[in-house]
Amino acid sequence: MTIIQKSPPRLKMTGISKNFKATVALDDVDFELISGEVHALLGENGAGKSTLVKILSGAVNPDKGTILLDGKAFQPDSPLESRKKGISMIYQELNLAPHMTVMENVMLGREISAGGILRLKEMEDKVRELLHFVGHDEIVPNAKVGELSVGARQIVEITRALIEEAGIIIMDEPTSSLSLEDCKRLFEIIHKLKQKGVGIIYISHFLEEVQQVADRYTVLRDGKKISSGRMDEVSLDEIIRMMVGQDFTELFPRVEHSIEDVILSVKGLKGKNMQEPVDLELRRGEILGIAGLIGAGRTELLRAVFGLDKIEKGVVFIAGKSISKTSPGESIKLRVGFLSEDRQTEGLALPLSLADNMTLSRYGPYQKLGFIDLKKQKKVTTRFLDIMNIKADGPDQLTANLSGGNQQKVALARLLHQEAEILLLDEPTRGIDVVSKSQIYEWIGRLSAEGKAVIFVSSYLPELLGVCDNIAVFHRFSLIDLRPTREWDAHSIMTAAALGS
Repeated sequence: MTIIQKSPPRLKMTGISKNFKATVALDDVDFELISGEVHALLGENGAGKSTLVKILSGAVNPDKGTILLDGKAFQPDSPLESRKKGISMIYQELNLAPHMTVMENVMLGREISAGGILRLKEMEDKVRELLHFVGHDEIVPNAKVGELSVGARQIVEITRALIEEAGIIIMDEPTSSLSLEDCKRLFEIIHKLKQKGVGIIYISHFLEEVQQVADRYTVLRDGKKISSGRMDEVSLDEIIRMMVGQDFTELFPRVEHSIEDVILSVKGLKGKNMQEPVDLELRRGEILGIAGLIGAGRTELLRAVFGLDKIEKGVVFIAGKSISKTSPGESIKLRVGFLSEDRQTEGLALPLSLADNMTLSRYGPYQKLGFIDLKKQKKVTTRFLDIMNIKADGPDQLTANLSGGNQQKVALARLLHQEAEILLLDEPTRGIDVVSKSQIYEWIGRLSAEGKAVIFVSSYLPELLGVCDNIAVFHRFSLIDLRPTREWDAHSIMTAAALGS
């Protein structure tokens, strides 16, 4: 990898510290970025990565420390000030206005006007050109962002950062909802940006892609800087050891389980957002992976089965019971649990406490004469915090104040508390660190060993191949192939997903 080095570094952060009440988010952290390099910022959930880049982007003020930008003191007090200095941020939790169009989101604060009148055609052409550049002509500038999939919204977020022509771009989990093909396109874009001298801070839990794209790395653990160096001089095992503070042995732990009778089947099912009907069976103890490109119909199938999208044709059978009109309430009664890919707006009630989020779909055990036994609710929540290894101050903490990865584990813990027999998981490891991923895979394996059935939608092929018993592939809303996992590899899955064969 080629690093375009300048002296002094384009960005230098020294002695950065930040506390949130009793929680130490950052403790005397140093970080620097050179123009024309990709610098990976690595660590487990809650290690301090997001806090550090939020300080740089002006969203959070540090308690201590200094920042130099091109050798001059820099202390942004707002994201706007940081942006004016050429620093653009792609947040892990997408920072878009869902009621506005793609064009309005991309051009927000960068509008083109003449004589006080917006030049809408010119802005639309500019956005369309950028969407073509990132390889997504199917996303139209006048589409409402709230109607797009999470993956498509991720593309819009990336497009918005590119229009800035920033000197520093912060990418926080930019590929968490992208297909393999979109990841390749993003890496090509990153290469072009490097050639222009743009410095990129890259945060990702996909360590193999970090190894591919990054020039240097910095590892944080528990708010402290552990190590920094060149990416080509360190192994992934060493990085994981620095991240977790101990040796890590197995990413995809296998739990022995048997597959039994059919518990869920769909016959000619077509939800309101599906273009083609789908037939599918899921058995007790089975982990069924579903692969496909963004917009291929994976998410839409799960939403129709759970009752979030209206069924237009076909029927769902749950434990032999025929259901032609599903609803989330009815599905929960039938012990079906759903994990949305969009945890920010659908997966969690962020303003509520951890206790409320974990027990939201099953309040029964805590209700008595119309009141909730808060002491019992908090005691059970504390147990699930330990089971899922969630870093939090306690059951009363607001869910919005957790890191993205820990929020994801809260959403998963709710399904565990709900005692669901059928789990519909849409991108369950999105934004989760490597050790937590391994814990989630083992948790899924244990559930299957208990006879529970899992549908596992993911854009990350290694986890589908490492965890699932069978894999189904979607292409343009059609389920085109379903085989045992041993008969698939990454290349054959991508060929089927992209070409339909």
